[in-house]
Amino acid sequence: MPFPLGAPRSAGLRRRSSSSLLLGGAVVALSACHSAKPAGGDAAAIRGAMAGTRAPAATANWVSLFDGTTISGWHNYATPGAPVTGWSVEDGLLVRSGEGGDLTTDTQYANFEFELEWKVGPGGNSGIIYRIDHSGERSYLTGPELQILDDAVHRDGKNPLTSAGANYALHAPTPGAVKPANEWNAARLVVNGNHVEHWLNGVKVVEYELGSADWETRRKASKFATAEKYGRATRGHLAIQDHGDRVYFRNIRIRELP
Repeated sequence: MPFPLGAPRSAGLRRRSSSSLLLGGAVVALSACHSAKPAGGDAAAIRGAMAGTRAPAATANWVSLFDGTTISGWHNYATPGAPVTGWSVEDGLLVRSGEGGDLTTDTQYANFEFELEWKVGPGGNSGIIYRIDHSGERSYLTGPELQILDDAVHRDGKNPLTSAGANYALHAPTPGAVKPANEWNAARLVVNGNHVEHWLNGVKVVEYELGSADWETRRKASKFATAEKYGRATRGHLAIQDHGDRVYFRNIRIRELP
């Protein structure tokens, strides 16, 4: 803070010293304000938002579902207990590499946050299906799906309701969040009671309430109109969909919620 204009030069040493001390204190305070930095999480979130990707989440209570070397803890949807086929580990990545069916967790989950990173080639298609109860011939007859897709080439990308990040056939995502084929995308699925959120590259692209009047209207207008168990389970398996395409996954983890 500058001294007032016209201050008498004959002011005593004590007054000058007091003013200097006040000035010094103000400078220190201002320096402290300017040098203060956001907490690590906030800074990471800002960097993530600027880069168009999610910020790294805290590691507390997260459980890895893929260790980069084996496919333990998973089974093909149609053959629980049998060795996994059609999925392999390549250079530390989980890869849909052949016919085998949806890769399904051995464990069931009720409320959770689930994260992974995915990459598809041109026209690639897959999905994350949740709360599957294993009563249907196909996983998607009971479990809703977060769509994984190359929007630019696959025909489903022309319809917002079936584009990347969508609650497949029911809720269209906020556009512009998906990255193109052969680039990594970060997906996050939050399921807490009836409340569901789809996140893609740090952007919440879909939000809905299972069983709500709006959700029921959308279900009855979709391909799931006759699938009476669709979206009804309060607990179930997770699956990564086998849609016939080569798809890559990494950093697969889950955190159960109370």
